[in-house]
Amino acid sequence: MKTADYTRLTLLAAIWGASFIFMRVAAPAFGTVLTAEGRLLIAGLVLAAWFRFSGFDAQWRRHWKAYAAIGLVNLALPSLLYAFALTHIPASVGAVLNSTAPMFGALLAALFLGERLTMRKAVGCLAGIAGVALVVKPGALTEAPMFGYAAAACLAACFCYGYNGILMKRYAAVPSRGIAVGGQIAAALMLLPLAPFSPPTAAIGALEISNLLALALLGNALGFVMYFRLISDVGATRALTVTYLMPFFGLLWGMVFLGESLPVSALAGGVLILAGAVMVTRG
Repeated sequence: MKTADYTRLTLLAAIWGASFIFMRVAAPAFGTVLTAEGRLLIAGLVLAAWFRFSGFDAQWRRHWKAYAAIGLVNLALPSLLYAFALTHIPASVGAVLNSTAPMFGALLAALFLGERLTMRKAVGCLAGIAGVALVVKPGALTEAPMFGYAAAACLAACFCYGYNGILMKRYAAVPSRGIAVGGQIAAALMLLPLAPFSPPTAAIGALEISNLLALALLGNALGFVMYFRLISDVGATRALTVTYLMPFFGLLWGMVFLGESLPVSALAGGVLILAGAVMVTRG
């Protein structure tokens, strides 16, 4: 990886770390479906307008199957799952659990792509499992009635992210900018029929609206353009190393803007998850 790639990786981690804060504020008011739909639809329309202005052709008819598949697996389902999760758990917990994505990626690559699951990768996966166990161990955090379901939703989203690496191998010829806009438009269209049946769950004010806009414009529009470009430049596995830095930014933004703090066990679990992520993606 080049210096420019590391710079983009760090900036992306900062942006996506902040996305957990945006969701933590927006989701309890907009609800699960409207939060997911709002971020995808706004981002997709903004990117479609920008790419049309810049002369980029997404070739919708040619690549619609790729956009639909990636939109479902990497955008629609994770957006729903995280919007639900961040309604019930601290943003920093969501950021920590998000680091399990490379482990799912390694296991799924071994299962579907025939990649060798080395001893180092296996140990990394076990470290990740131990880390998750520490994060969700009984304590002050888990006293919340929906904590277990929310944590499971985070892990399910990470499974989707891991499987997206398989899809990206299959659709390697599709341009990264096309995936960024096509995937989000496709995901937004998939969720749109659910929106009328999912009204807001609390009063919506300027704070909630501004956080949803930030989630859409920074986390989705800018973030996914950067992410899919990284996948195109350095590969899906290396691009997933953004999860190394996201927990630190998630913890930092949660502490600074939301006054969050995690128990020692959860922090130790985060370290184990991070170590496992490093082990499965090294080399």
